[in-house]
Amino acid sequence: MATFQKFHSFTEAVAEKAHNLSSDSLKVLLTLVAPVATNALKADITEISAGNGYTTGGNAATQVSSAQVSGLYKLVLSDPTTWTAAGSNIADFRYAVLYNDTATGDELIGFWDYGSTVTLVSGDSFTVDFSPTNGVLTLS
Repeated sequence: MATFQKFHSFTEAVAEKAHNLSSDSLKVLLTLVAPVATNALKADITEISAGNGYTTGGNAATQVSSAQVSGLYKLVLSDPTTWTAAGSNIADFRYAVLYNDTATGDELIGFWDYGSTVTLVSGDSFTVDFSPTNGVLTLS
Protein backbone atom coordinates (compact mmCIF):
# COMPACT_ATOMS: atom_id res chain seq x y z
CA MET A 1 0.00 0.00 0.00
CA ALA A 2 1.25 3.47 -0.85
CA THR A 3 2.22 5.73 2.03
CA PHE A 4 1.36 9.44 2.18
CA GLN A 5 4.36 11.79 2.11
CA LYS A 6 3.82 15.51 2.67
CA PHE A 7 5.58 18.24 0.75
CA HIS A 8 7.81 20.43 2.96
CA SER A 9 6.01 23.58 1.81
CA PHE A 10 2.71 22.26 3.19
CA THR A 11 3.82 22.95 6.77
CA GLU A 12 4.53 26.60 6.04
CA ALA A 13 1.45 26.97 3.85
CA VAL A 14 -0.78 25.76 6.71
CA ALA A 15 0.86 28.19 9.15
CA GLU A 16 0.42 31.07 6.71
CA LYS A 17 -3.24 30.34 5.91
CA ALA A 18 -2.79 29.12 2.33
CA HIS A 19 -5.02 26.14 3.11
CA ASN A 20 -8.48 25.82 4.59
CA LEU A 21 -8.68 22.04 4.51
CA SER A 22 -12.30 22.05 5.64
CA SER A 23 -13.58 24.01 2.63
CA ASP A 24 -10.96 24.36 -0.14
CA SER A 25 -11.23 22.33 -3.33
CA LEU A 26 -8.68 19.50 -3.14
CA LYS A 27 -7.69 17.36 -6.10
CA VAL A 28 -5.52 14.38 -6.94
CA LEU A 29 -3.47 14.25 -10.13
CA LEU A 30 -1.29 11.48 -11.53
CA THR A 31 2.38 11.63 -12.56
CA LEU A 32 5.13 9.28 -13.65
CA VAL A 33 7.88 11.70 -12.57
CA ALA A 34 8.87 11.37 -8.91
CA PRO A 35 7.75 14.36 -6.85
CA VAL A 36 10.42 15.96 -4.69
CA ALA A 37 9.62 16.88 -1.07
CA THR A 38 10.73 20.45 -1.83
CA ASN A 39 8.13 20.91 -4.61
CA ALA A 40 5.59 23.56 -3.59
CA LEU A 41 3.12 24.19 -6.43
CA LYS A 42 1.21 22.09 -8.95
CA ALA A 43 3.37 23.67 -11.68
CA ASP A 44 6.37 21.84 -10.12
CA ILE A 45 4.76 18.49 -11.01
CA THR A 46 4.88 16.83 -14.44
CA GLU A 47 1.32 15.59 -14.80
CA ILE A 48 0.49 12.74 -17.18
CA SER A 49 -1.16 13.64 -20.48
CA ALA A 50 -4.93 13.98 -20.61
CA GLY A 51 -6.95 11.46 -22.57
CA ASN A 52 -8.55 8.04 -22.55
CA GLY A 53 -10.22 8.59 -19.17
CA TYR A 54 -7.79 11.03 -17.53
CA THR A 55 -8.52 14.78 -17.36
CA THR A 56 -5.85 17.44 -16.85
CA GLY A 57 -5.84 18.58 -13.23
CA GLY A 58 -6.95 15.20 -11.90
CA ASN A 59 -10.06 14.39 -9.88
CA ALA A 60 -11.71 16.01 -6.89
CA ALA A 61 -11.15 14.62 -3.40
CA THR A 62 -14.08 15.84 -1.30
CA GLN A 63 -13.77 16.39 2.44
CA VAL A 64 -15.72 13.93 4.58
CA SER A 65 -14.54 15.45 7.86
CA SER A 66 -11.98 17.98 9.03
CA ALA A 67 -11.70 18.22 12.79
CA GLN A 68 -9.44 18.04 15.82
CA VAL A 69 -9.91 16.02 18.99
CA SER A 70 -7.60 16.53 21.98
CA GLY A 71 -5.14 18.52 19.86
CA LEU A 72 -4.96 16.00 16.99
CA TYR A 73 -6.39 17.26 13.69
CA LYS A 74 -7.48 14.67 11.12
CA LEU A 75 -8.50 15.25 7.51
CA VAL A 76 -10.72 12.56 6.00
CA LEU A 77 -11.39 12.70 2.26
CA SER A 78 -13.63 10.64 0.03
CA ASP A 79 -11.80 8.63 -2.61
CA PRO A 80 -11.43 10.66 -5.81
CA THR A 81 -13.49 9.51 -8.75
CA THR A 82 -12.09 6.32 -10.24
CA TRP A 83 -10.04 6.70 -13.40
CA THR A 84 -11.05 4.15 -16.04
CA ALA A 85 -9.08 3.78 -19.25
CA ALA A 86 -11.44 4.13 -22.20
CA GLY A 87 -10.61 3.57 -25.86
CA SER A 88 -6.90 3.17 -25.16
CA ASN A 89 -4.42 3.27 -22.28
CA ILE A 90 -4.26 6.10 -19.76
CA ALA A 91 -0.66 7.36 -19.67
CA ASP A 92 1.53 5.36 -17.25
CA PHE A 93 1.93 6.80 -13.76
CA ARG A 94 3.46 5.86 -10.41
CA TYR A 95 2.54 8.76 -8.10
CA ALA A 96 -0.73 10.36 -7.02
CA VAL A 97 -0.38 13.99 -5.87
CA LEU A 98 -2.82 15.79 -3.56
CA TYR A 99 -3.02 19.54 -4.09
CA ASN A 100 -5.22 22.50 -3.16
CA ASP A 101 -6.96 23.76 -6.28
CA THR A 102 -8.35 26.77 -4.37
CA ALA A 103 -5.02 28.06 -3.03
CA THR A 104 -3.07 30.60 -5.09
CA GLY A 105 -0.65 28.66 -7.27
CA ASP A 106 -2.36 25.33 -6.51
CA GLU A 107 -0.32 24.58 -3.37
CA LEU A 108 0.87 20.98 -2.99
CA ILE A 109 -0.07 18.95 0.08
CA GLY A 110 1.41 15.47 -0.33
CA PHE A 111 1.78 12.42 -2.54
CA TRP A 112 1.66 8.63 -2.65
CA ASP A 113 4.29 6.44 -4.32
CA TYR A 114 2.82 3.18 -5.63
CA GLY A 115 6.27 1.57 -5.84
CA SER A 116 6.23 0.82 -9.57
CA THR A 117 4.68 2.07 -12.77
CA VAL A 118 0.90 1.64 -13.03
CA THR A 119 -0.44 0.86 -16.49
CA LEU A 120 -4.16 1.10 -17.19
CA VAL A 121 -5.21 -0.51 -20.45
CA SER A 122 -8.65 0.11 -21.89
CA GLY A 123 -11.24 -1.10 -19.37
CA ASP A 124 -8.85 -1.05 -16.36
CA SER A 125 -9.66 1.23 -13.40
CA PHE A 126 -7.67 2.86 -10.60
CA THR A 127 -8.74 4.67 -7.43
CA VAL A 128 -6.57 6.35 -4.81
CA ASP A 129 -7.89 4.66 -1.66
CA PHE A 130 -8.13 7.09 1.27
CA SER A 131 -8.54 5.57 4.73
CA PRO A 132 -11.85 6.63 6.32
CA THR A 133 -10.45 5.59 9.71
CA ASN A 134 -6.94 7.10 9.68
CA GLY A 135 -7.70 9.97 7.33
CA VAL A 136 -5.40 11.34 4.68
CA LEU A 137 -3.27 13.29 7.14
CA THR A 138 -3.07 14.24 10.78
CA LEU A 139 -1.55 17.30 12.43
CA SER A 140 -0.61 17.57 16.08
